[in-house]
Amino acid sequence: MTDMKFTKMHGAGNDYVYVDCFSQSAPENAPELARQIAHRHFGVGGDGLILIRPSDSADARMQMFNADGSESEMCGNGIRCVAKFVYDHGIAKRDALKIETGAGVLDLALSVGSDGLVDQVTVDMGVPELVGPKVPTTIPTARDDQRVIAVPVEFAGRTLEVTCVSMGNPHCVIFVEEASDELVLGLGPKIESDPRFPNRINVEFVEVLSPTEVRQRTWERGSGETWACGTGASAVCVAGVLAGRTERKILNHLLGGDLTLEWIEQSDHVMMTGPATEVFSGEWPTR
Repeated sequence: MTDMKFTKMHGAGNDYVYVDCFSQSAPENAPELARQIAHRHFGVGGDGLILIRPSDSADARMQMFNADGSESEMCGNGIRCVAKFVYDHGIAKRDALKIETGAGVLDLALSVGSDGLVDQVTVDMGVPELVGPKVPTTIPTARDDQRVIAVPVEFAGRTLEVTCVSMGNPHCVIFVEEASDELVLGLGPKIESDPRFPNRINVEFVEVLSPTEVRQRTWERGSGETWACGTGASAVCVAGVLAGRTERKILNHLLGGDLTLEWIEQSDHVMMTGPATEVFSGEWPTR
């Protein structure tokens, strides 16, 4: 049996193991592979596994699994790396690509460096979903439109104002004075599995530095704290506007790097721009 070839990539420190399913067969048990290969001590290490698959409706299809083996709809940093791989490895040599995800087909614009390789990617993250039951969350709100915006909610004896946004996957955005370990590592996992989020939730703790600049830490559903979260950063951009904290265009500082976000008023779409980096390639034993 031939060993499986893989490539390690990251977008602003949000790292995944990528498998090219154009040149080889897709793994039979992807959830179990994700748990093994993403392990930081016994595997390659990463926030999860992403399969780059052929698509009938786009240049490629991204199928992603968190480090615990659960499948997720979308990853903003992951999709930038998929676009880089598709271009750099000659699957589709165009500076505008379409990538199919569990949240639909997204458009991406690629920036190619002097070395002929992609270094930055802008992703049209689409229109945010703000209706509570569709995020989904059962947190009650007094608003007629059912949007959960700056609603005080108690978690483990602590009351925080939450704004809920789906960017194809669910997010709970919380603006705080300091995104401390106590909040991110202590409260993050409790919020993730809170029963008011029936599909679990990604949690963003956000410090507002100015109306155009924030700092974000993320407790990610199924992976724990990650160094960056693109869908989360997009949700933060939306939540900042809704909660009156930020303007529509922001610079977001994450543990692994910076992302630029803009919630465009005319189209209602969120645009995200950030880096994509290939680290190394290898082979994973399949026997």
